[in-house]
Amino acid sequence: MERIARIRERLQAEQADVFLISNPVNRRYITGFTGSAGLVWISSTKQALLTDFRYVEQVKAECPGWELVRIETYSDTLEELIGQEGVRSIVFEEEYVTVKQLKEWQERFPSVELKGSSGWVETLRMRKTPEEIENIRRAAQIGDEAFAELLPTIKSGLTEQEIALRLEFLMREKGASAMSFAPIVGSGPQSALPHARPGDRILSYGDFVVFDFGCVWNGYCSDMTRTIVIGEPEEQHLLIYDLVLKAQMEALRAVAPGRTGAEIDAIAREIISEAGYGDYFGHGLGHSLGLEVHENPRLSKVDNTVLEPGMIVTVEPGVYLPGFGGVRIEDLVVVTEDGHEVLTSTFKELYVVK
Repeated sequence: MERIARIRERLQAEQADVFLISNPVNRRYITGFTGSAGLVWISSTKQALLTDFRYVEQVKAECPGWELVRIETYSDTLEELIGQEGVRSIVFEEEYVTVKQLKEWQERFPSVELKGSSGWVETLRMRKTPEEIENIRRAAQIGDEAFAELLPTIKSGLTEQEIALRLEFLMREKGASAMSFAPIVGSGPQSALPHARPGDRILSYGDFVVFDFGCVWNGYCSDMTRTIVIGEPEEQHLLIYDLVLKAQMEALRAVAPGRTGAEIDAIAREIISEAGYGDYFGHGLGHSLGLEVHENPRLSKVDNTVLEPGMIVTVEPGVYLPGFGGVRIEDLVVVTEDGHEVLTSTFKELYVVK
């Protein structure tokens, strides 16, 4: 498998014997295992999944080609494998090993060099396979279908929480196994909070309402945002909405192989800043997603990753005016050989609830 080969190349470059994976998402990406406990051991001669009795049959079903090592305690099993393979150095995922765990390993394996590292698997995850793209595409379709069914039911008098629950129900009804994150429904002044939590606020005339949501299909996430208005929009509603839409469309057109996240972020940021609203766009333009809803690369001022075919990013500028409301518009985009494909199909004209 290409993923294993790439990790073994890294091991050789680092002059290390073993790579240990403890991040559950990376574990699933490399092995296909969806259980909640286990370590992955990759050496030049062995690829093994270490887990306990609860997951023995699951590993057999989900992880063809992987050796199953049943553990009683992880340290005992690691000590045994270290002896079997004559291991002198292990690279581990430093963000996912606790200080307590590392101290235990250092005491148990004093002759083994333990090296913390990061990004080995996350770098591989940046470029999606055709199968991964299809999973994300289906998750995006479910979101589009659910939102289309939700829109005609929205009216003043409903609460944010009622609408959020309905949206989640619709996505699950259409086959989603979970939400990518708790749906955001922010109305009126709450729509100026980029990560507003839906509450008991009642939708009222003159409100912007921001919907940011996504779901999971076969383990993979989607993410989209749309903003609507309750009642006939006033001049300020239209000004802000048209500004964000312009920034979103111009940045979207720039998504292509060879461009960097910082370059694309700058396109949207300049449009919003030139209109005098730069101080009200305080987050990055977008992010990748996959098995997690926030992955790399990012479309941001500080990410100079060059986009490549197979990468997926969101494009989601926003303007947030405290006390009045906010607008965010987000599409999900896959980078192709000659440009990009938008996976989100919901219209972007301002939807007005009469």
